[in-house]
Amino acid sequence: MNRLVTEYRVFASHSREMRALLIANAIYALVLPVIEIFVAAYVLRNSHQASKVVLYQLFVYAATPLAFLINGYLLRLIAVNRLYAAGMLLSGSSLVVLLVTDISTISGIVLSGGLMGLATGIFWANRGFLALSTTSDSNRNYYYGVETGVMTVTSVIVPLAIGFLIEKTLRSFPIGEGANLAYKGIAATALLLTIASSAMILVGKYNNPPIGKLVFFRFHPLWYRMLVLAALKGLGQGYIVTAPALLILKFVGREGALGSVESIGSCMAAVCLYAIGRMSGPGQRIHVLAAGLLFFLVGSAINAALFDAVGVLIFMGFLLLAKPLIDLAYYPIQLCAIDVVSRLEGRSQYAYILNHEFGLLAGRFVGCTLFIAISVFVSDVGALKYALLIVAVLQLPAIFVARGLSV
Repeated sequence: MNRLVTEYRVFASHSREMRALLIANAIYALVLPVIEIFVAAYVLRNSHQASKVVLYQLFVYAATPLAFLINGYLLRLIAVNRLYAAGMLLSGSSLVVLLVTDISTISGIVLSGGLMGLATGIFWANRGFLALSTTSDSNRNYYYGVETGVMTVTSVIVPLAIGFLIEKTLRSFPIGEGANLAYKGIAATALLLTIASSAMILVGKYNNPPIGKLVFFRFHPLWYRMLVLAALKGLGQGYIVTAPALLILKFVGREGALGSVESIGSCMAAVCLYAIGRMSGPGQRIHVLAAGLLFFLVGSAINAALFDAVGVLIFMGFLLLAKPLIDLAYYPIQLCAIDVVSRLEGRSQYAYILNHEFGLLAGRFVGCTLFIAISVFVSDVGALKYALLIVAVLQLPAIFVARGLSV
């Protein structure tokens, strides 16, 4: 109890705006596993092709930078926390649209993926700025330690609950009808949660960033290095989102197995990540990033070597540590680079948040195109087996790129 009181006092010592943001993010964290895990499972169940799952994700990524640009102009008229709330609500609504769209067709993939990309872009654009404006470099490891710790806990609870719900519904209804009925209930719950998180973020008082010119083509050399790091991170993002569902549904079982595997692996990760965020400082970010990338590489190699149910479970264990470790190190590096370069060049911080998305998009496009190409010209099995390993190897130079940033 004394330890819990101490941790609460540490939390309470930070600004009201930072605390409100963390609470709102904690509520929305209950929705993220639906978007990141079970959307892929839903698309696979209704399209029956792994390549269409990645194609859907590619359209999500393609619409995201456009949303960042639109959001930049909206910030001149609307408060940043209101736009953040709107992004949350739009993401919940996008789940509903996905369920009423024929996802087996290209037009359905474009519509639902594009709408989810717009929602994701508005959400992350404002989330990134709110994190930037309510924290300083000295407390960002703590902020992201709390945030990723909470997200890891929700990745235990939510997949288990969703998997249980889908499996229970399947026992009462025909397979196709039962699963999709369960997904409709999940989407409705997610929409209610986005309403709650939106209400919470409206509690704090946040200042909009100064918005001048948004689009630039020349930058300080430090920012070009940051864009290279963004592209390398983007390479693996499509796989991190879609691979768990694709591999587990292929080798282990249905959504119930997907939920159980995600939940069991996340328990240990939650404790480790909070401890790392609480105790580490800016000097340890490179080590945390390197650990995350190496976990991803080792897990991908084992998956390619075994390529069976055991290999998938081992890969998931490594991935559940790799993803939050990479995020925990990457986002403070990104925000620090924005702080430094915006001062050097005298530009709006939001211009760099926007430009950063194009760096991510370049990596995402290459990564998703690689999967689709292997799937089309070889097979879905070949893509699941080898694309992960190729991307994991290609991401390793991120360790040396990050060393050159002033963090």
